[in-house]
Amino acid sequence: MLELDIFIVDAFTKQQFKGNSAAVVPLQQWLSPELMQNIAAENNLSETAFIRGLSANKYEIRWFSPLTEIDFCGHATLAASYVIFNHLGGQGEIEFLTSQVGALWVNQHSDGRIEMSFPNQCPQVVAQVPAALLAGLSVKPMQVLKNRQAYFAVMASEQDVKSLSYVSEQLKQLAPYDVVVTAKSSAITNEYDFISRYFWPANGGDEDPVTGSIHAGLTPYWAKQLAKDELVAYQASQRGGMLYCRLAGERVLVSGFAVLYLKGTAYI
Repeated sequence: MLELDIFIVDAFTKQQFKGNSAAVVPLQQWLSPELMQNIAAENNLSETAFIRGLSANKYEIRWFSPLTEIDFCGHATLAASYVIFNHLGGQGEIEFLTSQVGALWVNQHSDGRIEMSFPNQCPQVVAQVPAALLAGLSVKPMQVLKNRQAYFAVMASEQDVKSLSYVSEQLKQLAPYDVVVTAKSSAITNEYDFISRYFWPANGGDEDPVTGSIHAGLTPYWAKQLAKDELVAYQASQRGGMLYCRLAGERVLVSGFAVLYLKGTAYI
């Protein structure tokens, strides 16, 4: 019988039961893709991150939703970093090697906030908006853009983002792309600069609680719109989460807090 350590971490939050939960499974050697997919489906969280140590601060990382392997996941990278820093003796800068988005670098600030360096994935305006996108959202966007991960539906107001409803069967037709809806903060008293929600029925579930990876695209977009390189973002899911973002040329720095929910053993 194979015994695997497993951690469940709430990412992009300081409170349990907020942010986005991810499972983290440290490995000595990779398991078969089929077994990793079965473990992720059994966990039934947005993502399960599998990490394999190569040296003291260098790891390979792979992410699985309950449905499929994912190219790039921010909140599970944050969760994996939290486990390395707090439970596996990690210190200094961590380097994660990925198959689809190159190397990711992670550092932990003195206050516990974990900062991840992602590739800049700025979206581009689409020439023709897919009919399924318009049919899948109850509010018509002012503008639609796209990057390698998702369509970006820019809304007129923060309230549009918070109140809109969606039709999963329509958004599934956009596969392999997901959908993020976003707007700038509507009140100067808000502690964030822009807001978003993220839908991915084709790849994982209906609405993702907090999506770190999409902020590699949201940050450069809003940095240009708001003429500032440091931004605070809020993802307005039922659980909610805060992300601290900085545009640094070809890299986007996305950071947040995390809290441990569970540590245990999986018996395979």
